[in-house]
Amino acid sequence: MSAAASTAEPDLSHIAPREKAEILAQALPYIRRFHGKTLVIKYGGNAMTDPALQADFAEDVVLLKLVGMNPVVVHGGGPQIETALQRLGKKGQFIQGMRVTDPETMEVVEWVLAGEVQQDIVGLINAAGGKAVGLTGRDGGLIRARKLKMVDSKDPQLEYDVGQVGDITSIDPSVVKALQDDQFIPVVSPIGFGENNESYNINADVVAAKLATVLQAEKLLMLTNIPGVLDKAGQLLPELTMRRIDELIADGTISGGMLPKIAGAIDAAKSGVNAVHIIDGRVPHALLLEVLTDQAFGTMIRSH
Repeated sequence: MSAAASTAEPDLSHIAPREKAEILAQALPYIRRFHGKTLVIKYGGNAMTDPALQADFAEDVVLLKLVGMNPVVVHGGGPQIETALQRLGKKGQFIQGMRVTDPETMEVVEWVLAGEVQQDIVGLINAAGGKAVGLTGRDGGLIRARKLKMVDSKDPQLEYDVGQVGDITSIDPSVVKALQDDQFIPVVSPIGFGENNESYNINADVVAAKLATVLQAEKLLMLTNIPGVLDKAGQLLPELTMRRIDELIADGTISGGMLPKIAGAIDAAKSGVNAVHIIDGRVPHALLLEVLTDQAFGTMIRSH
C-alpha cells in the first residue's frame, strides 16, 4: 500500500445536474433501509493493493458511515505476508487453503497484519475523511481462539498440524460496538489470542463471518479478485442457496481458497446475517454499488 492512493478524480462534468440528482435519489431507499445497520466488510484482493481501488474503498466506507450505516472492516494480507516471508528467506506453505504458521511465521503475520496493513487501511480511511481505529483480537478481548484441528478433507482420520492457526472460540464485540457508537470505523486484523496469551493467525474470511454473526450485521460483504462464485463454465452465479452450494462443493466447482469464504458465508447466513455478498473488488466503488444500488457485482448467498 502507498500514499499514492490519491488518484485523479474522474471528470463528471458531462452528467447533467438533473441526472446527478436522479442518481442520488435512487440511493435513498437503500440508505433508509440500512440506516443504523451494521455492515461487515472483508477487505482483500486487488482492492487492497491497487492505489486507485484503495482510494475508492476508503471513500465508500466513509460515505456509508456518513449516511448512517456502521461499516466494520476486517482485512486479510496474504500477499503482504508472503512478501515479508520471502524477504526473510522463508517459503509459505499451505494445507487445504490454510497457511502453516510456525512461531517465526506468526511473528511476521503479526507485524505485517497488525502493523503495516492495518495501519495503511486506517490511514486511507482517515485521509478520506473518516475516523478509523485499528484493532486486533487482543483489543478488548475481541477474538479468543484455540489451535485449529485441521482434518483432511478426504480422510477424516488424518489430521494436519498447521501451527499457530486459530479456531475462534468466542468473539466479544463490546469494543467494536463502543467504537461504532462513537462514530469510529473499526478496522480488525484477524489475529486471535489463546488461554495462555499465545497468538493465533485466523483466516480473515472466517473472522469476518463470525464477527458479522455476533454483531447481527445486516450484510457481510466479501471483496475478492473474481467476479463472484463461478460455475464450471466460468459463468457468474448471481444467487446461491445452501443446497446449490453443497452440490458445487461436491463436484469440485468450489475449492481451494473459496472454501473458507463459502463456509463462513454459510455460517453467517444461517446465523441471522440477512445477506452475504461475495463481490468483485476489482470494480471501482464496488462496495457503494452493492449497498446503494440494485446493481449486483457478485454472488449473493441466501440462508434458505
